[in-house]
Amino acid sequence: MKPTLLILAAGMGSRYGGLKQMDELGPHGETIIDYSVYDAIQSGFDKVVFVIRESFADLFKERFEPRFAGKIKTEYVYQELDDLPVGFSVPEGREKPWGTGHAILMAKKVINEPFAIINADDFYGREAYKQVFDFVAESTDDNEYAMVGYSLNNTLSEHGTVSRGVCETNANDQLVNIVERTKIGYEEEKIFFYEEDSKTELTGKEAVSMNFWAFKANYFERLEDAFKLFLEEKGQEMKSEFYFNAVVDQLIKKGEVSTKVIRTDSKWFGVTYKEDKPLVQDKIDHLIQNDIYPEKLW
Repeated sequence: MKPTLLILAAGMGSRYGGLKQMDELGPHGETIIDYSVYDAIQSGFDKVVFVIRESFADLFKERFEPRFAGKIKTEYVYQELDDLPVGFSVPEGREKPWGTGHAILMAKKVINEPFAIINADDFYGREAYKQVFDFVAESTDDNEYAMVGYSLNNTLSEHGTVSRGVCETNANDQLVNIVERTKIGYEEEKIFFYEEDSKTELTGKEAVSMNFWAFKANYFERLEDAFKLFLEEKGQEMKSEFYFNAVVDQLIKKGEVSTKVIRTDSKWFGVTYKEDKPLVQDKIDHLIQNDIYPEKLW
């Protein structure tokens, strides 16, 4: 059974200053989403589902449907604040979205097969898509999930420190724990993570999570159960967020699932701020010059 690609594209890009999901970065107006879907098609995926907001749905579809038509099946689901399980409601005054776990849940009705999830504004590299596709083809255990582990030094920024989830694995390359390091950066060509009064050198080879995961369809039920519990405990808070990876962590620690860490040599890059755009454009140009992508994608 071929996996579906689920792209989380509902974010508004407040730090970026606009809909960065639709910002043109390639030489013929391609977005990062275009390159992601192209890589997915090349790797064997035959369906993509977008989580977006209804407020920009028409604009989004107008941009992408002509490009993908006839090449891959597409579906759209909407993440809206009031789309909650029966018995729950949005507290008065809350405007903040519920988080990545809620976004993934929006696709429950349209995905009944194994699926991979990515962020719309992150460039993951084709090798990672191929590795995820192969994992799904080979994995026969419905309770085995996977996470793509990027080498830390392939994810750092030249513009300052970054926050990364550094993975701890066992002898079978299964995820044991993710330690959130909120301040990692270069210092005289070495890599450190900084805490209040100290710094610790890292090798750069540590596996980190960049939100590229693979799940079996049963994850939706587990996610929904966890979301209901989250709403009971924190649903009345104005800024509480429900994260899908925190649910995976709980399931691993309960012994209900295992998660394989797929080590990849792919280089990740993304656009968080407007200042990142020229750097991303340069990297895409370099990939085109090395015949990884055609100059005109579609």
